[in-house]
Amino acid sequence: MPHLENMVLCREPQVATLQALFGERHHFSFPSIFIYGHTASGKTYVTQTLLKTLELPHVFVNCVECFTSRLLLEQILNKLNHLCSSEDGCSTQVTCETFNDFVRLFKQVTKAESLKDQTVYIVLDKAEYLRDMEANLLPGFLRLQELTDRNVTVLFLSEIVWEKFRPNTGCFEPFVLYFPDYSIGNLQKILSHDHPPEYSADFYAAYINILLGVFYTVCRDLKELRYLAVLNFPKYCEPVVKGEANERDTRKLWRNIEPHLKRAMQTVYLREISSSQWEKLQKDDTDPAQLKGLSAYTHVELPYYSKFILIAAYLASYNPARTDKRFFLKHHGKIKKTNFLKKHEKTSNHLLGPKPFPLDRLLAILYSIVDSRVAPTANIFSQITSLVTLQLLTLVGHDDQLDGPKYKCTVSLEFIRAIARTVNFDIIKYLYDFL
Repeated sequence: MPHLENMVLCREPQVATLQALFGERHHFSFPSIFIYGHTASGKTYVTQTLLKTLELPHVFVNCVECFTSRLLLEQILNKLNHLCSSEDGCSTQVTCETFNDFVRLFKQVTKAESLKDQTVYIVLDKAEYLRDMEANLLPGFLRLQELTDRNVTVLFLSEIVWEKFRPNTGCFEPFVLYFPDYSIGNLQKILSHDHPPEYSADFYAAYINILLGVFYTVCRDLKELRYLAVLNFPKYCEPVVKGEANERDTRKLWRNIEPHLKRAMQTVYLREISSSQWEKLQKDDTDPAQLKGLSAYTHVELPYYSKFILIAAYLASYNPARTDKRFFLKHHGKIKKTNFLKKHEKTSNHLLGPKPFPLDRLLAILYSIVDSRVAPTANIFSQITSLVTLQLLTLVGHDDQLDGPKYKCTVSLEFIRAIARTVNFDIIKYLYDFL
């Protein structure tokens, strides 16, 4: 089918397999098909395009939107109702609470004349969320053709492998189809296909080649690369538009676009500024770090408790241990500030650098500054390990065999203030240097 080949690029084996599985409209297809692959590997697009192009009756449901079994089952039935409403007038909203009700209602809906003698396809996108729903839901969908005695195929689209789905008690095995990641050649072909009509295909292909040369090592997400291609193309064309270069002058075009692509590397996957803001940034030749919120955003995008752990680590690194009683105990008694100061502590701790602190002290400060009660669970300890991996904390080691691990906080005051702002925490009033 030439029209389909132009719409779906670099996925010919998968399209051919799906077409073979679908067969003729009146044939019974495979009861369930499990399609998996990484994000932006074309699973949803290929499935939707194939079903729409072949004009097959289908229902597409996103399991993120339908986060309970009732919402999911009702969404499927109501969309099926909508398919046959034009001829049969059965457009009433269906209520369905259990999978048994779903099977009964599904039989009634598929009796409609418009759905007779052809396969009905149910597509469940983000199917990994089914694992968090009732235990009978996944096995039921896998055997839906058998349970309803109807010509129906359920397609599961997921980013994780089938082995992570399979119940311990066993179930009907679906047909498994893998969508591999796009190679750099595939991405070049797909992105070059989007060239603007006012420019030649070769000119746009050269631009995509430059773009992939910069971003392919850090980003292979087709959606993100397509967004970056559209965003930065006007800057690439600038010398041509101004008459300073022609389409074949690749060296000059590269020198013009190179600094802007390096800037764009700082915001890959981050939607913290709009396209219009980015264009203004390029036009004014402004450093992205100067745009309000841009540099801070990369710093503060941490899990909730990780932010407090980092704040506690900073306080433990720059406050003397004997000040903890003053800052973190409600009834610490009267402590004169003059008794706090020692001759060698007149120098700012921020000039001397961070001091190591034990894990017990870190956790004690954490429990004091977090509003809610925090249990010392594996989740908290894993977040401490993650901060060490990200090099926001440094593991100093053990003083002796009886002592626990010691850490240092390696971030700046500006960094920690940006973190504290996101959780409405005034860190300055807890710092000994700012008393």
